[in-house]
Amino acid sequence: MHFKNLNLIEPILKALIAEGYTIPTPIQQQSIPHILAGRDLQGCAQTGTGKTAAFALPIIQHLFEQKQHRPGIKVLVLTPTRELAIQIDESFVSYGKYTNLKHTVVYGGVSQLHQVNALKKGIEVLIATPGRLLDLIDQGFINLSRLEIFVLDEADRMLDMGFIHDVKRVIALLPQKRQTLFFSATMPPAIQKLAKSLLVNPAKVEVTPPTSTVEKIEQSLYHTNKSDKPELLFHLLNEQLIETALVFTRTKHGADRVVKYLLRMNVKAAAIHGNKSQNNRQAALSNFKTGQLRVLVATDIAARGIDIDELTHVFNYDLPDVPETYIHRIGRTGRAGKSGNAIAFCDVEEKSELNDIEKLIGKKIPVVDEHPFKPLTAHFVSKQAPVSSNRPQKRQWNSHRVPSGR
Repeated sequence: MHFKNLNLIEPILKALIAEGYTIPTPIQQQSIPHILAGRDLQGCAQTGTGKTAAFALPIIQHLFEQKQHRPGIKVLVLTPTRELAIQIDESFVSYGKYTNLKHTVVYGGVSQLHQVNALKKGIEVLIATPGRLLDLIDQGFINLSRLEIFVLDEADRMLDMGFIHDVKRVIALLPQKRQTLFFSATMPPAIQKLAKSLLVNPAKVEVTPPTSTVEKIEQSLYHTNKSDKPELLFHLLNEQLIETALVFTRTKHGADRVVKYLLRMNVKAAAIHGNKSQNNRQAALSNFKTGQLRVLVATDIAARGIDIDELTHVFNYDLPDVPETYIHRIGRTGRAGKSGNAIAFCDVEEKSELNDIEKLIGKKIPVVDEHPFKPLTAHFVSKQAPVSSNRPQKRQWNSHRVPSGR
């Protein structure tokens, strides 16, 4: 199937050709006809499946074909992070370049001056994060009374980030008569409940089961001590000649510690998380995409919006508390039909998280036993297990030291 088979108008097809797109992804094939028909939609799709275009293309077509162009915001796309909001806005720029589409993006962490000026000029599509959206509504700069289409993107991450109350406040301001498009990478019970409260007789699209992982991603697991994780990461980066890697940590301070260590070892790295300014985050992401950085270290919240087709390796430096997050993390690699590698570290305190992840994905993650940072503890290694001959001498000493508590 080609995009031209989806009844998209010529200006959109022209823009897609300019972007080099000819064949729609499964979620685009299944979603676009329903959205063009005006139906509510519940979409469950992992990252990298093309869901932004799945809702952006029919929205652009709807606005282009309207015979009466009443002033006011017609479409609201609500998304959890600044990075993702910017990425979605860039997609509307690309896909709507031949339609004279008027749109803007608003998010926190920066001055609102330019955002307010854009709103005053009049727009049809607004992409927003919850906090800044509500601030501008309270100040009287945004009126949603003429809204026709509401898109709630990354609903599961909204819940994880504690935005559910802000989302409900926004929903209360929307017209009752509207088309609602609901997208989430995972569909736990709380998200299903939210979807049910928002959608009316929705079409349901699930292109990949939420508990499955991309088949082309090679997964591996390294048992190690918590204090040895930095050196294991550096060892694997060099041993496997990894050119670029996305590393996930559980905390902001943990991300900073990893970057500090890598920089000390002459590895170009940077961190993105909530304590970084918007400019710093965008610069780090841009440098990573262009190859100026070898390693990008991120927390889960900041990582939404990272979309890099050529990314070959993802590291779960810390295992996530929520098992579904593991699926989302490793989905950052193996995109656009390419293969990918997902490497997980597990210390003794993360055994329960590992068990939950393996239960969710329905299989054991292959363990790599032969590495110089394997822990010499009964938690992972039997007393009869031989110690690898290539273990550095200092690891022998470290294995008997008092844990640092880091």
